Amino acid sequence: MVDAILETKGLRKYFRAAKSGLLDRIFRQQPPLVKAVDDVDVQIAKGEVLGLVGESGSGKTTLGRLMVTLETPTGGEIYFKGEQVEPKNHNVVRKHMQMVFQNPYESLDPRQSVKAIVTEPLMKMGFSKDVKDVQFETVMTEVGLDKNFARRRPKDLSGGQRQRIAVARAIISSPDLIVLDEPTSALDASVQSQVLNLLVALRDKFNFSYMVITHNIAVARYVSDRVATMYAGRLVEIGPTGQVLKDPKHPYTQALLKSVPTLATKRIEPPQGEVPSLINLPTGCRFHTRCPFVMDKCKTDDPALRKVGDVDVACWLY
Repeated sequence: MVDAILETKGLRKYFRAAKSGLLDRIFRQQPPLVKAVDDVDVQIAKGEVLGLVGESGSGKTTLGRLMVTLETPTGGEIYFKGEQVEPKNHNVVRKHMQMVFQNPYESLDPRQSVKAIVTEPLMKMGFSKDVKDVQFETVMTEVGLDKNFARRRPKDLSGGQRQRIAVARAIISSPDLIVLDEPTSALDASVQSQVLNLLVALRDKFNFSYMVITHNIAVARYVSDRVATMYAGRLVEIGPTGQVLKDPKHPYTQALLKSVPTLATKRIEPPQGEVPSLINLPTGCRFHTRCPFVMDKCKTDDPALRKVGDVDVACWLY
């Protein structure tokens, strides 16, 4: 992608599973690896919104945390504005990236005031009190809240107000990239629409780049320029939102869309089977155990992403 603000190449994150058996402790066996993110290539352009969809346990949140350097990759490379992100420059790069976490109550320190929470990024960057005061009033206006919220605590706020505070904290330092992890999943439907409209308005005004992690296809359709589908640690389809959601190529993306109710839906069809264990992944294509189009090749050979029109898809059907 031309002018990618963030790019990953072969990105991997493996965790050691916790030792659970007596024999593991007796024989000091190494616990198996959990392959949360496995060989992911993705790019996000300046001002672009990338929607990342998939079932729980597919590795979406881990990928988001890797991008903003909250996790250290097991392998692969991350490039920010063309410069490789390494442990020695994490602090420099982190100033330009922020994350909005899934639960707006748990991500806010209950002991801090709203003002302390929102201005914390500026404090860590060494800005003066005067700058923090001005920026606080400005950013509160941008997210549609009054500056008189300054002394309140998270327990005094509604769910929508908490999420707006989380967004205010993320944008106060004028980052280039914001990763939003399920930004509306804990909110009522009416409040969800308010937060989504806020995100769209802020992107239009400040040209932020977003990666929006969501299991809600409707959210991805509303806010995203491109959509990426993630399954068992891998990206299986990525392309323009309208094209992917109107004519999905990968059987997994098709299954996700069939599970979303619409006005024309007569029967909801959730994906068959269960998400495979990230410790004991199937050979070949990771979706073949649930795929209605499975072929012999799918059971032995793992397909790479390849271009099909304007969409990249990892499937032997193509």
